[in-house]
Amino acid sequence: MPRVLREVAEVAEACAGDPLVLWGAQGMVRGVRAWALGEAVAVACPDLNRRDRLTVCGEPEQVAALAQWALGRLGPSYRVVGSRALVEQVVARSPGLRLLGTFEWMDTRRLSPVLNAGPGRARWLGPEEEGEVSALLAAAAPSSWAAPGVAGVRRWAGVRDQDGVLVAVAADAWSCPQVGFVAGVATAACRRGAGYGEAVCRLALGDLLTSRGRAALMVDTANHTALALYGRLGLRLRPLAAAALGGA
Repeated sequence: MPRVLREVAEVAEACAGDPLVLWGAQGMVRGVRAWALGEAVAVACPDLNRRDRLTVCGEPEQVAALAQWALGRLGPSYRVVGSRALVEQVVARSPGLRLLGTFEWMDTRRLSPVLNAGPGRARWLGPEEEGEVSALLAAAAPSSWAAPGVAGVRRWAGVRDQDGVLVAVAADAWSCPQVGFVAGVATAACRRGAGYGEAVCRLALGDLLTSRGRAALMVDTANHTALALYGRLGLRLRPLAAAALGGA
């Protein structure tokens, strides 16, 4: 039988400090459940980044057994998330589990030095500016999972151009004590490539590094522009995959 992990320190020890799993644990707030089976760890968190997620790490055969056991108790709404090669091996060992897709996790403990100052200065926005955030997201990133008013989205960083127009934003969203998380990064189409996106990401990531010690984000595999930006900022790439029962 799997061993129940009740404290975040137990999760950290069991997963050897894996930042993805620690992010999935969300400080073991109410509603989060975690288990270990041999070298496998699975953490179930409801409504994390707008999905019920079962974050996993460990030896593939043990992870497959633990994930099947956990999903039998959690239900089909939970998505198994982990390193891409691991999830693919878990799917191959788990009847009924289907691969949903692939994407990228990037994280860092330290940002790269600033080489060139951007054209605008980023700052944390006030609640009265969230209407402008929503308008920018609707135009520049309509599929963003982070948006004003979404549960888990704490605050927005933004930068304005010389005319005072909000042209880039990024959210502190679904952060936990061990890992700060950035989402909702968007830059107005007419201002891309000018350094506004880098400025707002530096602010958000830098503040989260100061308070959490590690900062991370997720990005679509095909978004080469974003991948290049985050790489310049000093984030390291980790390919991920997600799977679910029946491929739901």
